Amino acid sequence: MHDQLHEYVGVIHIHSTYSDGSRPIPEIAHIASEVGLDYLMFTDHNTLQPKRDGMEGWYHGVLIATGYEINDADDLNHYLAFNLDTELPQHLKPSEYVREVNNQGGFGIIAHPDEKRSAMKKYPPYPWTVWDSKDYHGIEIWNQMSEWMEGLTHFNKFYRVMHPRRSIIAPMEETLEKWDQANQNRKVVGIGGVDAHGHIYRLLGLFHITIFRYKVLFQTIRTHILTDTPFAGEGDHEKDLHNLYESLRNCRCFISNHYCGDARGFRFQAENKTQRVEIGSELKFDKYTHIHVNLPQSAVVHLVKDGKSISVQKGESLVFEIEEPGCYRVEAYYFERPWIFSNHIRIL
Repeated sequence: MHDQLHEYVGVIHIHSTYSDGSRPIPEIAHIASEVGLDYLMFTDHNTLQPKRDGMEGWYHGVLIATGYEINDADDLNHYLAFNLDTELPQHLKPSEYVREVNNQGGFGIIAHPDEKRSAMKKYPPYPWTVWDSKDYHGIEIWNQMSEWMEGLTHFNKFYRVMHPRRSIIAPMEETLEKWDQANQNRKVVGIGGVDAHGHIYRLLGLFHITIFRYKVLFQTIRTHILTDTPFAGEGDHEKDLHNLYESLRNCRCFISNHYCGDARGFRFQAENKTQRVEIGSELKFDKYTHIHVNLPQSAVVHLVKDGKSISVQKGESLVFEIEEPGCYRVEAYYFERPWIFSNHIRIL
């Protein structure tokens, strides 16, 4: 299906040497360019120093956005905040910093909301506990590092270190349920994150190896944005950052697990008698309403309405008949592995 949209593929939730990552931002950008990414969104812990140091912009053909990851006094309720000029006061409670990010014109995403791992005390969970807030803009519905840690034990840790991409299975059902519920009342973008650090690990006390290398993690969970206008490139990164943030705010994006294949070209559209709309949009229901799904390769597609799967088809170009209004999204599975998760289209 032909469209006039511009698709950009990137990775969200990355740490550099400004906090607990193992490489500086320009080096990480170079790695991203080697695996064909268009943008990176950095979230070093409790600091916007990269932005003050002029790290935002274009490096090696990759657009760099610098936000930061906020947490409360108990190291819970992690929040990825972007489009801010200065850090917020550290004493704020979660509901307060979520609201303040919004008040300052920023853009915020709840990180790894439903972590509950308990196999290794050295690596506790960092869940989100303040769901009564309505000021957050998005939810990280799939986090590579969080999922890897959820299944970690002393017995499988070496296998999982050697094969981090194979450990990715699917977003947590309870996170998807919260996301679907939120979207029945307002737009809440769902994004994928990797939580990349490039950890350096001492092996047998003698050797140092890097586990979760940036190049490996950049080929796992990706977020694809769709824009009406192309990135300007090296000449105007501020305009491009605005384009990036607005696409995310408006839920014009989808998430893919690159391990299953390149998802570029996926499209999810709804159509009635007079109009066709894209991911993140609204459409008036009539008796001619259909949903169109196009994929770069054949897959099994679940149509989800208000959080429940209501139809399943297999193929590359699919059409679903819509019988009633609702909040719709799709999930695509490749050889039974979750591959693509779209954001919602509201049919009113």
